[in-house]
Amino acid sequence: MEEQKSTVTFPPALRASATVFSYLLHPLFIPLLITFMVVTALPEYFMVFKHDSIKFPFDKLYIRVGVGSLLFPLLAVVLSKLLGFVNSVQLEERTDRIIPYVATTIFYFWAFYTFKRQGISPGFFNAFLLGIFIAVVICFVANSFVKISMHTTGWGGVLGFLMVLMWGMGMNVSVPLALAFVLTGLAATARLILKAHTPQEIYTGLLVGILSQVIAYAIVG
Repeated sequence: MEEQKSTVTFPPALRASATVFSYLLHPLFIPLLITFMVVTALPEYFMVFKHDSIKFPFDKLYIRVGVGSLLFPLLAVVLSKLLGFVNSVQLEERTDRIIPYVATTIFYFWAFYTFKRQGISPGFFNAFLLGIFIAVVICFVANSFVKISMHTTGWGGVLGFLMVLMWGMGMNVSVPLALAFVLTGLAATARLILKAHTPQEIYTGLLVGILSQVIAYAIVG
């Protein structure tokens, strides 16, 4: 499969577009994106956070999620690069992913634990955060043996989260689910065009992301 992947040459313009989509659809943005989506669509579940806002509605919630799931993991990658622990911030090699995986595992567990312990966030939101943690742990353990696409793991998590909202809570999420399928396809295609992953690594990531959310919802949803 590696030989087949290396023989395909894509036009520079297509590779450039794939690079842009890889950045725009990076999994680090997903927790904040999902938080914005559920707060916008289901504000009644987050009224306590609205009352606790500083200036704008739900601003403290967005800051809290953004710092824990985006800023800290991003800083961990940048510091790892500056200290010479990773060869590239793209984390193309399995060995480059070890320290970022450890860091994000800690950050995502802390996010889940603090929200769950506080006791004011809805169960499905806690389940989403737990699902992210489970997915990262699985990818971290598997990283010793195989390389799994973090992009499709993240977007598989989005699909899994929307599926449990639909099947577990009876919510009508057909439109965001359809959009999520399109974005997942774009992310997967971009990674294949850039030759960052094989199809098996792409599909494995999707499976890990979906199952992690289902397991998390079964635990705390």
